[in-house]
Amino acid sequence: MVNEMLRPSARSDARPEAAATPRFIVPVLASGGLVAAVMQTIVVPLIPSLPNLLDAAPTDATWVITATLLAGSVATPVAGRLGDMFGKRRMMLISLGLLVVGAVFSALSSSLALMVVGRVLQGAGSGAIPLGISLMKDILPAEKQGSAIAFMSSTMGTGAAIGLPASALVAEHLDWHVLFWGAAAIGLLALIAVAVTVPESGLRPGGRFDVFGMLGLAVWLTALLLVISKGNAWGWTSAPILGLAGVVAVVVPVWVLYELRRSGPLVDLRTTMRRPVLVTNLASVMIGFSMYASVMILPQLLQAPTSTGFGLGQSMLAAGLCMAPSGLVMLVASPLSARLSAARGARTTLMVGAGVLAAAFGTASFLMHATWQVVLVGTVTGLGVALAYAAMPTLIMQNVPLGETAAANGLNTLMRSLGTSLSSAVMAVLLADAFLTDGGGALPSGLGAFRLAYVVAAVAAATGALLCLLLPRRTD
Repeated sequence: MVNEMLRPSARSDARPEAAATPRFIVPVLASGGLVAAVMQTIVVPLIPSLPNLLDAAPTDATWVITATLLAGSVATPVAGRLGDMFGKRRMMLISLGLLVVGAVFSALSSSLALMVVGRVLQGAGSGAIPLGISLMKDILPAEKQGSAIAFMSSTMGTGAAIGLPASALVAEHLDWHVLFWGAAAIGLLALIAVAVTVPESGLRPGGRFDVFGMLGLAVWLTALLLVISKGNAWGWTSAPILGLAGVVAVVVPVWVLYELRRSGPLVDLRTTMRRPVLVTNLASVMIGFSMYASVMILPQLLQAPTSTGFGLGQSMLAAGLCMAPSGLVMLVASPLSARLSAARGARTTLMVGAGVLAAAFGTASFLMHATWQVVLVGTVTGLGVALAYAAMPTLIMQNVPLGETAAANGLNTLMRSLGTSLSSAVMAVLLADAFLTDGGGALPSGLGAFRLAYVVAAVAAATGALLCLLLPRRTD
């Protein structure tokens, strides 16, 4: 059955018939992206409790997060390439299936090992988002693509905004396994909806899959992400970290040479090095860094006890609800980003989005003394993320061949993931510089740590905006 699903079909450059694209195809595809985003965030409120829930050491429990990150980072570009070769709808169904199976594994788990297996499977299904975006490019009329892609892109933030309060509610009042049963249910619904509603793209060049390219990518990318995510815990000068850094230094040049010499590479580096694609991916790293900074900073500030002198004393659920407006504004802003891109070009939209992020973080240091102020900062950052994330896939697909859109979008999603991983490591260092112990946990010792974190996030977003100046105006 699996071999049948992945059998290459004859080359076809024809688009599906318009009759095969009902008006609800956009929300159906977006629901798949929403499920993938929710799966990534539902475990966040459980992080402090994972050692007790899984009877594991705190350092071991972090693999619940790290495993998902590693699997998603490797699987996303691979799923994109397989989608270009064998059918994007087919690979999206497989990705959603992995999300569902992974959620079931996690729901049945009572040990760290089984939970990690489930989270690896969920990470492997992360390719649903770039695959959905590329499907929209292939099967929708040109006049509907901008708004549809913007809406799909917004699901990445909206899923987090929905997942955080929902998982916090369950974590506070129900058994934590319910989180994953619920995730499996919505994932199954999305899978059925895509299977029934979405036609397959006719743009499938076929070809052979680059197995050695995949293995090389998995090796150096896993080593790099372990350096970023585990550097703080293991020590930046420890033997494992230095060894992994050495693996990256050796494998990356060999992998690059191999990919450049192969006729059908996993990652078309020549296309990737085109200025519009390269600059967009670099900007994506910076914007992904800034976006995740808000996820790291705002909940800590909201939940810190008032006895610290800076905390706002909100419960886990209240803090999650305070983050919800950020996701809602992403949905509202998606049509705005599409109109701005149509009028001024995706280059301008990306620059404006990064500028809004930089302005939000730049002023956040003065808006830390009341809950409404933190909500305002989160809402404005949500607007910036919505504009920027909607523009990225448009810029990528304007500058790659039609037969490579899913792989290119997968690589762009990987760049955002690298930004979020780097942000997680950097923010952990910044907020750990001056910790104090208050009752049951460690907390940043003052507003200075938050202000420094905000400044770093603002600089990253401003760098993303400046990078946009390198994009050629012909992409507008």
